[in-house]
Amino acid sequence: MDVRGKVVLVTGASSGIGAETAREFARAGATLALVARNELKLRTLAAEVGKAHVFPADLGDPAAVTAMADHVKATVGVPDVIVNNAGAGLWLFADETTPEQFREQAAVPYLAAGYVTTAFLGDMVRRGSGRIVVVNSPASRIAWPGAFGYTAARWGLRGLVAALRADLRGTGVGVTEIVPGKVSSDYFANNPGSEQRIPRIASIIPTVSPEQVARALVNATRRDRRRTALPVMMRLMLGAAWASPSVTSWLSTVTGARRS
Repeated sequence: MDVRGKVVLVTGASSGIGAETAREFARAGATLALVARNELKLRTLAAEVGKAHVFPADLGDPAAVTAMADHVKATVGVPDVIVNNAGAGLWLFADETTPEQFREQAAVPYLAAGYVTTAFLGDMVRRGSGRIVVVNSPASRIAWPGAFGYTAARWGLRGLVAALRADLRGTGVGVTEIVPGKVSSDYFANNPGSEQRIPRIASIIPTVSPEQVARALVNATRRDRRRTALPVMMRLMLGAAWASPSVTSWLSTVTGARRS
């Protein structure tokens, strides 16, 4: 897809991967619809990149997503690309997790991606073109201890991607999944204690920057790719998880977090 002049909606655009993705698409000539809860950060980013519109919304609330989608359609039209990037959630063991915390961890990113996608998908299918991009995590393939709700939500995202591909075959609307390793964003600063629960085996995978993820995402969108993982060691790890799931699961568990 040539993204010049296309409308690209980016969720979680106020910081990290989302903000860098918006900058990368802006450099490629796209018109941006920026979505997140923090309106001030969105407006600051919009002023920086130009050709951007701000749509603050709580993506865990289906009514708020519907209202946001109506506003986007009335302002810039139906997006050509939707980047489901919004994600949050403290890493907790299952027995540390309250029902409310589990609901929050499922709401963003899993339910949010479903709400945003379905809010626009009918129009995209009728048009016969477009691309849904989902930013996922290695936890969608490899479960590790101490991140129960986070991991469950990412496996849910993986299922959402698979279901979309099955439903959208032949419609002209494609689906791309991006799976980066550890990213040097503010995610762990916003979720204290979570970084210490990364399995030790993951230290063999270099950390990537939000800028690297954004470049890979835009490149995958341009090439209509089904999936991109980065860095190279992440691709090898996911390949090992596919080829030897029991061994990979054992390694992530024995090198993973322990209760204090």
